[in-house]
Amino acid sequence: MIHRDNAGPVCSLKFVALLVALSPELLFLGAGVQLRDNGYDGLLVAINPQVSEDQNLIANIKEMLTEASSYLFNATKRRVFYRNIKILIPATWKANNYSKIKQESYEKANVIVTDWYGAHGNDPSTLQYRGCGKEGKFIHFTPDFLLNDDLTAGYGSRGRVFVHEWAHLRWGVFDEYNSEKPFYINGQNQVKVTRCSSDITGIFVCEKGPCPQENCIISKLFKEGCMFIYNSTQNATASIMFMQSLSSVVEFCNASTHNQEAPNLQNQMCSLRSAWDVIADSDDFSHSSPLQGAELPPPPVFSLVQAGDRAVCLVLDVSSKMAEADRLLQLQQAAEFYLMQIVEIHTFVGIASFNSKGEIRAQLHHVNNDEDRKLLISYLPATASADAETSVCAGLKKGFEVVEKLNGKAFGSVMILVTSGDDERIANCLPTVLSSGSTIHTIALGSSAVKNLEEVSRLTGGLKFFVPDNPSSSSMIDAFSRISSGTGDIFQQHIQLESTGENVKAQHQLKSTVTVDSRVGNDTAFLVTWQTGGPPEIVLYDPSGRKYHTDDFITNLAFRTARLWIPGTAKPGLWTYTLNNTHHSPQALKVTVTSRASRSAVPPATVEAFVEGDSTHFPHPMMIYAIVRKGLYPIPNATVTATIEPETADPVTLELFDDGAGADVIKNDGIYSRYFFSFAVNGRYSLKVHVSHSPSISAQARSAAGSHAMYVPGYITNGNIQMNAPRKSVGRSEKEQKWGFSRVSSGGAFSVLGVPAGPQPDVFPPCKIIDLEAVKVEEEVTLSWTAPGDDFDQGQANSYEIRISKSLQNIQDDFNSAILVNTSKLNPQQAGTKEIFTFSPELFITGPEQQPNGETQKSHRIYVAMRAIDRNSLKSAVSNIAQASLLIPPNSAPVLARDDLILKGVLTAVGFIGVICLTIVVTHCTLNRKKRADKKENETKLL
Repeated sequence: MIHRDNAGPVCSLKFVALLVALSPELLFLGAGVQLRDNGYDGLLVAINPQVSEDQNLIANIKEMLTEASSYLFNATKRRVFYRNIKILIPATWKANNYSKIKQESYEKANVIVTDWYGAHGNDPSTLQYRGCGKEGKFIHFTPDFLLNDDLTAGYGSRGRVFVHEWAHLRWGVFDEYNSEKPFYINGQNQVKVTRCSSDITGIFVCEKGPCPQENCIISKLFKEGCMFIYNSTQNATASIMFMQSLSSVVEFCNASTHNQEAPNLQNQMCSLRSAWDVIADSDDFSHSSPLQGAELPPPPVFSLVQAGDRAVCLVLDVSSKMAEADRLLQLQQAAEFYLMQIVEIHTFVGIASFNSKGEIRAQLHHVNNDEDRKLLISYLPATASADAETSVCAGLKKGFEVVEKLNGKAFGSVMILVTSGDDERIANCLPTVLSSGSTIHTIALGSSAVKNLEEVSRLTGGLKFFVPDNPSSSSMIDAFSRISSGTGDIFQQHIQLESTGENVKAQHQLKSTVTVDSRVGNDTAFLVTWQTGGPPEIVLYDPSGRKYHTDDFITNLAFRTARLWIPGTAKPGLWTYTLNNTHHSPQALKVTVTSRASRSAVPPATVEAFVEGDSTHFPHPMMIYAIVRKGLYPIPNATVTATIEPETADPVTLELFDDGAGADVIKNDGIYSRYFFSFAVNGRYSLKVHVSHSPSISAQARSAAGSHAMYVPGYITNGNIQMNAPRKSVGRSEKEQKWGFSRVSSGGAFSVLGVPAGPQPDVFPPCKIIDLEAVKVEEEVTLSWTAPGDDFDQGQANSYEIRISKSLQNIQDDFNSAILVNTSKLNPQQAGTKEIFTFSPELFITGPEQQPNGETQKSHRIYVAMRAIDRNSLKSAVSNIAQASLLIPPNSAPVLARDDLILKGVLTAVGFIGVICLTIVVTHCTLNRKKRADKKENETKLL
């Protein structure tokens, strides 16, 4: 479902013809979930290697998805179901009756099962990093949620929960409840519960039991401890995105049942559209029709797959093109570091090379120790050949021969394909590539590399990278550092802490620091590379002041690398390094630092950088993302900087934000993003992200990232309140980090076409405002929002257009006809700044507003929307619609709804009965006390 611009790198006619001719089964390999004949194929569920082996987990996953398939089929009006599902079993599990993986890996999974390192213990959730109608990243379940049947009381059946999360993931709809704003006041001055649909019924409950609704209101705010408990028996059939646990709920809210007034993310992110409207506009529905008849689809077919011995083959270009711009030298430096530090122990590694012909340089070697690693390094190519022609297919053919020596097939293997030459015949081997079952990561060097190279990665589920001909760029090492085993075991993978390069003048220095935090430190390595002559003078200090010198580094003069491995666990804190260029001319000096987790039970901070699609066409921007987290727990308040390197122009740096504005969807969810549109040239661009976190800034997030299935605290059954067990909350007891942390990650490559050769016209409007809020204070309304820029989320807009209406439908359907607010004194601030504007609505709204049907309606609520305008009169899209109560009579509660009036009557009756009972008890006690006194008086007289 991820949109890819049709104007990306254009494949040759032969390339396209071969793709069309390939069977659907081949095309589904590495392509993610595909919808075919109303059935989803390729859904991948992956269990984390840290999860203990339990066959019940597999059985419950199957049961959940089987139930989900029929529930989804009915909820979508006989439109879609799940046909084929794969479950990826960890290699650590001992049972061996599983099929071998092909291109499946944990990192490609649509659904992951792992323990939760966050605040909301067992909440099923979906990581949504884009806007309304856009596909998410993955669904997450904890093993406890899948194994503990007691949790279904609060969440509902697992199949129903899965469909709730699937709608987040596949169709980009959002939750219709709001834990932070459970109540609101509607246009008729009534207190309402944030719900969808409004037909779902229940009663208000205070800390000590049922209570009148007005008891929950103090000075127009809701008292802490009040909640709304729903009736277990309902007539409402919607909505799955609100409360899928109710047995009556079997469909999504549509235009007729959707509650547009509810202050929830669905209304905010989707411009008040119902979940069903968004789903109906998806690619899935535009390319399919409901199945006819009354028969249900067959249950899903499950395949259990497991990784075997891991095989990796480096497929390296040695054509004469590699002799240009230090390409071969950069390849040698990165490949050496990959073999010594990055590739995980017990992996089988081989090496092949190619120019016009392919050659096997090293058969598979089992990596068990440093001697195995050094032996593999000796097989790396030392020189480029005189042959200028390149044949990627010849190289891949030799790579397949290498990995097939292990099990007779290339299933589950990984190719790292590096090339700088052009090759128009790459389409010839696509059928072989697709059917191989191998994942191919591609690294393109320079501007002459084959244009269709990235298609090989995309079709096999591999990563794609680009290395510009910039001597100070560390993109090659970053690319190799990003390529991990794909098992999802973060405790075994290397984490990049630093990656920097600079062109240093003769007798000048490159000096900086890198933070090694307490969650990493094992297997820490410093790599220094240079361009010419001998090594620079290296001085490295650890946090305690211990000094390491050039002589302490292991030097490879042929590859111009120096590597220092720190035994044990590196000391946490700031490590300071100085590289002195002792050569007589300027040269590029680079530093890379990697490490591994220091403790097996405490996940380290990680960053995952990526872009929205493979390519874009001017003037459409590219969206850049970086997910910063510990385990699955988001890390807010980090400084995240993206470096984008084009083929022939200077690098561009761009700070990414997690402020819930502009390109960012939700504030403080650990997903940092930004629009990138500073396109200098056509061609490939490389992305790298650097993250730093100050020890003085809190890394505590209010909630875990993602949209969550609602946990229902209890129900009203037969007039009785039946509360569920309290929702599990996992506390974060970690000590405050003394040193902060730093991380670096490659974000791969993307392509841009259509960039004008001359000066670029202003075609970039301000971005849409998505966080507009309105609050009434006395007789005025105060608006707040994050300022957009002159161009998307950069710069400074020229003016704002704010309009208000007493009719939600009016302002939604026809923004231009709503009442204009005077903003002449409102001057836009720099993008990212919090804007505040206060106005008196009475100056603009003087009476009942005409409704579309010609009637008039008195409303106690106003609706506000706005857009930004740049200096060339380009306008942003209309913002989300904010709403504020226009009038709440002083010293009185809002009007009660019918259900609450009934409740009030019931409570009054209960209170009356209570008074009668209390009177009887008091009378009884008084009579007993009098009898005892009389008895005592008689005994005294007898004495």
